[in-house]
Amino acid sequence: MIPRYLVDFDLSELPVVDTDVIVIGSGIAGLFTAIKASERHRVIVITKKSLLDSNTRYAQGGIAAVISDEDSPDYHRQDTLMAGAGLCSSASVDILVNEGPAGVKELITLGTAFDIENGELALTREGAHSHRRVLHANGDATGYEIVRALSEQAFSHPQIEIWNEHFVIDLVTEENECIGALVQRPDGQRVFLRGLATILCSGGAGQLYRYTTNPDVATGDGVAMSYRAGAVLRDLEFIQFHPTSLCYPGAPRFLISEAVRGEGAVLRNIKGERFMEKYHELLELAPRDIVARAIVNEMEKTKSSFVYLDITHEAPETIKHRFPTIYETCIGYGLDMTSDWIPVAPAAHYMMGGVRTGLHGETSVYRLFACGEVSSTGVHGANRLASNSLSEAIVFGRRIVERIGQLPPRTRTGEGTRCQEERQDAVMQPIVERRLKLQKVMVRQVGLRRSAEGLNKGLEELRRQLPIFQAALHTREQWEYANMLTCALLLTESALARTESRGGHFREDYPQRDDAGWRKHILQQREKGMLEEMSDDV
Repeated sequence: MIPRYLVDFDLSELPVVDTDVIVIGSGIAGLFTAIKASERHRVIVITKKSLLDSNTRYAQGGIAAVISDEDSPDYHRQDTLMAGAGLCSSASVDILVNEGPAGVKELITLGTAFDIENGELALTREGAHSHRRVLHANGDATGYEIVRALSEQAFSHPQIEIWNEHFVIDLVTEENECIGALVQRPDGQRVFLRGLATILCSGGAGQLYRYTTNPDVATGDGVAMSYRAGAVLRDLEFIQFHPTSLCYPGAPRFLISEAVRGEGAVLRNIKGERFMEKYHELLELAPRDIVARAIVNEMEKTKSSFVYLDITHEAPETIKHRFPTIYETCIGYGLDMTSDWIPVAPAAHYMMGGVRTGLHGETSVYRLFACGEVSSTGVHGANRLASNSLSEAIVFGRRIVERIGQLPPRTRTGEGTRCQEERQDAVMQPIVERRLKLQKVMVRQVGLRRSAEGLNKGLEELRRQLPIFQAALHTREQWEYANMLTCALLLTESALARTESRGGHFREDYPQRDDAGWRKHILQQREKGMLEEMSDDV
């Protein structure tokens, strides 16, 4: 029911723009990879809005890498594997923990100003980390600082061209080889952007859920378009819900960084009772999925829509210095985190699954690569270790560029490619209404806690929207919704298939982890449907 292409086109009738490397997305993965690729190639970076609109910008906590002499790659490896709950790729994790420090140093060389204390890089500890290894910038504005530095480099680089306000409708393939992308310009003109290699750095799909820490652009475009192009997807059922997003009347679901708990904040229910000792020995620093479900349990017991995060025992100046962004945001809504408990609740935050890649970011479609949240490198397994995502982006971004340097010249032109299907212009329910309905289905049926009954009900409701793929889609909002629906369907199907609880996937009807039956990945591919693959995490 999901077509190969979202729109009809004939490439022989479209303007063609040639480049070496196409980068789709402008978070840390897109910008860092573009900068590395520009050392030898001409690069075009495409972003739906601007370079500063990405999930990276909102990353508060930091970037995990072994910097301290008291730490080691082996400790980082053990922590990552523990959080990943038996589904990490051992080889990918080894690459991350060993190559991450060099990547951080390269970010510094490119202008990122991480916080310094006593002449050394400042390090904090976050949930499920055994050591302090998380670097941060401007207290709690790490992502923004990284994007600022990389954006300045990209803007000024003669080999990098930035296409702001452009929308990638689909990847263009010939015989399982990606030769470029079909792109709509801001003026409505469509062009065929052709390249030696295409790198998906389009981020996640937090907008599938009504409550998310992700920006509006996180609509799962990369996952959906790669699925239509025939790429293998992996582990879409694993969605990380951040335990602590601001839950306050009139305020958005603003992320309250895990680093706040890393610096000693405690969780209390609305009765003022600290409760994490009932759920995990690591208390507030337990893995995120455990903390998030514990919060939901407490909310239900106390019939509340939130719990409290309390860091009032810390000195006010310490809080303001360490968390200036969070402090200023809360103050703007009348909350003073130096003296007030902050009302919080879980919100969709990060996709552990995505487009399956090899150790150099290569997908199952030749010349198509994936980096960052859109990818499934095997680093995160069933549950991402806090602050590993930014490290993953730079480590695998560099590896992708190495592999692109080994590619032979492109021989396919794509000029004979076209799509002509019978699509009907139809009066459709407004996209904003469809989108809200989809988000409600995902929250209620495919959220933090799942069951066969709820998943089947959700799947039935989502499938009622399938006729949209038979309609003529003309606008960015319509294409985004089609991508969201694609991701929602695939995620729900994958969650229904995994009859156990593990990491970011919790089944009330199968509450136990089942290593004997489910230490394996769920794969999805457009032509082959759903497959399984054994985990190599030992």
